[in-house]
Amino acid sequence: MTYGIPAGQPDEDVPVCPRHPDRVSYVRCQRCGRPACPECQRPAAVGIQCVDCVRDAQRHSPATRTIFGGTVRQGKPLVTFSLIGACVALFLAQLAIPGVTDLLAYAGIYTSGIITPEPWRMITAAFLHSTGFLLHIGFNMYALWIIGQALEPLLGRARFLALYLIAAFGGSVAVLLLTNPLQGVVGASGAVFGLFGAMLIVQRRRGGDVRQLVVLIAINTVLGFVVSGISWQAHLGGLMAGSAAAAIIAYTPRSSKRSLIQWSGLAALTVVFLVLTFVGASLVTFPA
Repeated sequence: MTYGIPAGQPDEDVPVCPRHPDRVSYVRCQRCGRPACPECQRPAAVGIQCVDCVRDAQRHSPATRTIFGGTVRQGKPLVTFSLIGACVALFLAQLAIPGVTDLLAYAGIYTSGIITPEPWRMITAAFLHSTGFLLHIGFNMYALWIIGQALEPLLGRARFLALYLIAAFGGSVAVLLLTNPLQGVVGASGAVFGLFGAMLIVQRRRGGDVRQLVVLIAINTVLGFVVSGISWQAHLGGLMAGSAAAAIIAYTPRSSKRSLIQWSGLAALTVVFLVLTFVGASLVTFPA
């Protein structure tokens, strides 16, 4: 099909698409009335709209919100998959590049003031895993995949990511306060336990049955105490942090200021963990 201007007709009398002036179009947008060529036409509830009007409407229309105030997104849970991708990428880096674990792993000494502070380890440790035990990363990523696909659409991407990072931070704070400060700790278990706690709070808020989730959390908590090499401190801290963050999100009343209250609450919770980090670091003692 040819969209050029017919010969013998004055250009000003021929309706042409504003975005493609070389194309004739006798179809007009129902909103603005301008001609729209087939490439620029978008089907609407009544008639056809041009691509510019559709974009303008999307830009000015209020975002659809989830039950807990997050923005509704179509498609796959990108934050969940991105977190899994980051953990897998760093795991491969641990295998291939000497020193990656030593640079990013958590140990209390790095927040103690005894050496130059390296506080990023409170978060980055949650993206590393034991290279000698493949089930470590396997279980954590599987749990993240399962819970993330259920929780991220309910909270929205931003709130879900904030909750995950707060849970990871809470797990490291618990390790600092409750264990040997010289002991290195790695793994997403604290953050994953935070998602367990968050799912419990969210389901409870929605009136769902949480008995199976309580049993799952209880079994995994007990395993942290009876199986060697598992940091129950990180599990406990992550569980408490994730539950607290989820409670802030889920129990904030619906209002025009709901987002402000939720983000202020999450920020306040983060400040609490920062204070606990400084307190814990100041109390670190080392054997003579």
